[in-house]
Amino acid sequence: MIVKIKNKLFSYARKTNLILCMILFFCINVKASNEVSLLNLEGKSVAYIDVDDDMTIYLWKGKPVAYLDGENVYGFNGTHIGWFVDGAIFNHKGDALCVLKGRHPSPKYEEYKGYKEYKPYKSYKEYAPYKPNWSNSFSSTPCSLGLAMGSSD
Repeated sequence: MIVKIKNKLFSYARKTNLILCMILFFCINVKASNEVSLLNLEGKSVAYIDVDDDMTIYLWKGKPVAYLDGENVYGFNGTHIGWFVDGAIFNHKGDALCVLKGRHPSPKYEEYKGYKEYKPYKSYKEYAPYKPNWSNSFSSTPCSLGLAMGSSD
């Protein structure tokens, strides 16, 4: 009789732990879904957009470098970096600096992100130039370097 009660309690505890793990897993996935990865030419995640943090663009190591203002991408130093159109950030020549994961043909496994650093104040924005014709190729400038042009450091 005691063995049956112990088995029922053990079974109940396992089910409870399983439910708690599932809830925790769901909460982690919901939080992560508010950050959208940006991939470089090779398909490696090098930056991300934090949707809940005023559309701030962070490098993968956690450094805030830019933000979205409509479809314009501005650095915290006020530099116009490019445009976010159709799931890609295009530079002033019309080439893609970074693309969303769903737009890249061969995305790689994402490494762990670094801790977010504090955001600097936004400088006055320079005027956006005229939009070029978009190309179907990546820029020769790496994504992280192109975005880092907007760093306030």
